[in-house]
Amino acid sequence: MIEFAKRNLLIFFRDKTAVFFSLLATFIILGLYVLFLGDVWTSNFEQFANAREIMDNWVMAGLLAVTSVTTTMGAFGIMIIDKSKKINKDFYSSPIDRKAIAGGYILSSLLIGLIMSMITLILAEIYIVAEGGKLLDISSLLKVIGLIIIADLANTSLVFFITSFFKSETAFSTGSTIIGTLVGFLTGIYLPIGMLPKAVGMVIKLFPPSYAAMLIRQVMMANPISIAFSGIPIEYAADFKEMLGVTFNFGNFTISPLIGIIILLATTIIFFALAVVNISRKKK
Repeated sequence: MIEFAKRNLLIFFRDKTAVFFSLLATFIILGLYVLFLGDVWTSNFEQFANAREIMDNWVMAGLLAVTSVTTTMGAFGIMIIDKSKKINKDFYSSPIDRKAIAGGYILSSLLIGLIMSMITLILAEIYIVAEGGKLLDISSLLKVIGLIIIADLANTSLVFFITSFFKSETAFSTGSTIIGTLVGFLTGIYLPIGMLPKAVGMVIKLFPPSYAAMLIRQVMMANPISIAFSGIPIEYAADFKEMLGVTFNFGNFTISPLIGIIILLATTIIFFALAVVNISRKKK
C-alpha cells in the first residue's frame, strides 16, 4: 500500500497542471481578496484599528479549509485516470491486494492534501505578516496544524465518496470544477455567513468542510478579535464572531470546538463507509 501511495504521489507532483488546478479555487479566492474583497471588508470594520489583520486571518483560515478539499479532489484524479485508461485492471491482475490499492489511493490523497495545506499555511502566515499582522504563537500554530490534519481526514473521506461515482476523466473534471467553485461559498469565504439569507446560512452549517473553516478561524482570529474588542461588552464580540462564521449557532445553541471536531471525525467515518458501500455495489 505504501509503495502504491508513493507511486501516486510521484504522478501527482510531476503533473504541474494537476497541481495548479487543484489549487485553482485557492488562487481565485486569494486573488479576489487581494485585489478587491480585502479592502471592501476592511472598510466595513474600520472602527477596529486592526481590521485588516482580522480579515486577513479570516480569509486565510477559510483558504486552508478550501485547500483541504480541492487538493484531495485533485489527488483522487489519479484514481479516475487509472480507471478510465483501464490501468486499474493491470493492478487487479497483479499480486497486489485490492484493499492495498484502495488504501494507496486514499493514503496518497490524504498526504497530498496535508502537504498542500501546510504549504498554504506557510504562505498564509507570510502574507499576514507582510500586511502588518502577527505570526501565530507556537500553541496556536500547533492547534491549527492539528485541525488541518482532522480537516484533511474528513475531506479525504468526503471526496473519496464523491469520486466513487465518477468513471471518466471528463465527468471528474466537470465535477471538480463545480465543487471547486461551490466550496468557497459553502465555507463562507466570498461572503460572511451573517450577510447571507438564513436558508443559505443553514446550508453552510450543514456542509462538513465549513466546520473546518470555523475551527481554524477560532484559533487564527482569537488574538486579533480579543484586541479589537478589548473593553467592549462580550455580546458584541459574540455577534461579530457569528456574523463572520467564527462560531455557528443553532438558535441559542452554540457549536463548541469539541462538537466541531466530532462532526469532522464523524464525517470521516460516515463518508468512508458510504464510499466503500458504493464501490462494493458497483463491483456486484
